[in-house]
Amino acid sequence: MSNKALVSTLVEGQLITATQLEQAKVEQRKSGDNITAILLRQGAIDAQTLREKFADLYGFPAIDLASFEIDKEALALLNVEQCKKHMVIPVSKAGGSLVVAFTDPTNIFVKDDIAFLTRCKIQPVVALDSEISAAIERYYGGVGESAGDIITEMEAELADDILKPQAEYKVEESNDPVIRFVNTMLVEAITSGTSDIHIEPYERYLRVRFRKDGILVEKYRPPSAMSSAVTSRLKVMAELDITEKRKPQDGRIRIRIANREPVDFRISLLPCVSGEKVVLRILDKTNLKLDLRDLGFEEDDLQKFLNVIRRPQGLVLVTGPTGSGKTTTLYSALYEVHDVSKNISTAEDPVEFNIEGINQVHVRPKIGLNFATALRAFLRQDPDIILVGEIRDQETAEIAFEAASTGHLVMSTLHTNDATKTIDRLINMGIPSFLVTSTIELILSQRLLAKNCPNCVEPERVNPEVLIQLGVAKEAISSFQPMKGTGCKACDDTGKKGRVAIYELMLMTDEIRDAILVGANPLEIRRAALQAGMTSLRMSGIRKVQAGITSVQEVLSKTMEDPSF
Repeated sequence: MSNKALVSTLVEGQLITATQLEQAKVEQRKSGDNITAILLRQGAIDAQTLREKFADLYGFPAIDLASFEIDKEALALLNVEQCKKHMVIPVSKAGGSLVVAFTDPTNIFVKDDIAFLTRCKIQPVVALDSEISAAIERYYGGVGESAGDIITEMEAELADDILKPQAEYKVEESNDPVIRFVNTMLVEAITSGTSDIHIEPYERYLRVRFRKDGILVEKYRPPSAMSSAVTSRLKVMAELDITEKRKPQDGRIRIRIANREPVDFRISLLPCVSGEKVVLRILDKTNLKLDLRDLGFEEDDLQKFLNVIRRPQGLVLVTGPTGSGKTTTLYSALYEVHDVSKNISTAEDPVEFNIEGINQVHVRPKIGLNFATALRAFLRQDPDIILVGEIRDQETAEIAFEAASTGHLVMSTLHTNDATKTIDRLINMGIPSFLVTSTIELILSQRLLAKNCPNCVEPERVNPEVLIQLGVAKEAISSFQPMKGTGCKACDDTGKKGRVAIYELMLMTDEIRDAILVGANPLEIRRAALQAGMTSLRMSGIRKVQAGITSVQEVLSKTMEDPSF
C-alpha cells in the first residue's frame, strides 16, 4: 500500500475535496514533499483525522508521536540513518518485542530488515510521516546533524533571551515630571547632534549644558530642588547605586527612541559641593564615521596612513588630548583593514562602539584586567592586529613594543601634544631609543576643529599680521580669503556646525631615526620631520582655512606655531 490509497480514501470519504487534492499535487511537484504532509500544511485535513484513517486503512493502531514519550532503550536499537532510510522510529520495548512506528507497516521488507537489525519481534503502529520526521529530529537530533543545524536551533531558542542586548529604555510618555524632563533632555541631545550633556548642581539652580561641535551651550536651568531627583533617575537607568553619593560612579545607559537605532550613553558622576555633577557622553553609532576618507585627511597623508596600516607588523600611534577624535581614527583604521582572514583584538577603557568582526575587551583595572594583562592574553591567541586603547605606563609600553616587533601590527594612543613629543615620552617611560626607531612605523597627532556653518558662512576680514602669525606666507596673503560663520538659527548662533580633524603625520624616516639615535631633543626631531615632508597641525589647519572649512581663530586656538628651520 502507499499514500495513494490513503488519499483515495480521503477523497471518497469526502474528507478532502478534489480541489484541495489538486492544489496539494501542484505543491508536491514543486517541493517533492509527501502528499499527506502537504495536505496537513495547507489545512485541508487535521492530523487526528488523518491518523485515524491511517489506522483504518492499514489495520494497525495509530500513535500521536508528539504526545508520546519514547523509550530510550528502544531508541538505542536503531540509529538515525536507519530510521531516516525506512521512515520509522522505535517507540517502546518490552522483553523481546519492539513497538515501531511506520508510515507503511505493510512493507514486509522494511519490517524484516528492522527485525534483523534489532533482533526483536516487531509490533507495528502507524504514524504520519511528518510526525516520524519530527520525532527523529527530536530524539536523534545530536547525531549526524551539522553545526549549522545546531546554530539555527540555538538562534531560535535564544532570540528572546541570551542573545538579547543589554536592557533598553524606550522613551515613552510618563506622568512623572522628572522622568519627562530626563526623557526630553536625552531625546533633544540625540536629535541635535550633541556629543556631551553636562548636568551641574549649584546652590540655587541646576545647570544643563550641551556640547555641540566642541562648544558648551547652556540649554536648561531647572530649580536646584530637581537636582537629586534627576541624578537618581539617571542612576536607575544606568543601574548604579542610588544611595552612593560620596564616591564617583561610572556606567552606561542604552535608550531607544522611535525610528532610530538604540543609542548608548556613557555616564560619569562626580560628587561636588552642591550635589553630584553628571556628564553623559553620547555614543551614537549613526554619527560614527568609519571611512578614513571622511575624516579630514589630506590626500597625501591618507595614502601614507593606508600604506602603514596595511603592513603586517609595526607600531602605529595616534596622539592628542582627550576629545580630539583619536578613537574614531583608530576604529576607522581597523574598519579599513579588518576581514575574516584577520584576528583582531582590542583592549579599551571603555569600549565605546561595538564593531562586528573585532574582538573587543573592556579593561577593568579593579579586577586586575588592565591593558598589560589584556595584551599578554592577546599574544597567546595568535593575533594579527592589536589595538591598545592607551599606553599609560612602562609595562604596557614594553608589551606593545614587543608585540609590534614580533610580527603583529599594534595600534595605540598617547596623550602628547604633537607627534615628535611622543618620542620623548616613550624614552622617558623606559623604552630604549633603538627599539623606538626599529618598531614605530608612524605617529599621528590630531585635533578637532569646529567647521564653519554652511548657512551663515561669510568672508572674514583678518589683519595681515594675524595671517602671518598663523603661518601664511607673505606673498600669499593677498589671495588668501578666510571664511567664518556669523551665527544663525541652524547653528544656535555660534557660526559653527560640525567638526573636522586636522592631522600631523610623521613617518619614521631614516633622517628621523638618526636624530633619535643620537639623542636629539623634541624640537630637533620636529625640525627633522618637517624637513622630511611632515605636514604639521598648523599647516593642516591653514589648508582647512584656505578651503573655507574652518576659521582662522579655530586654528590659532587649537594649534601651536611651527618652529623655524
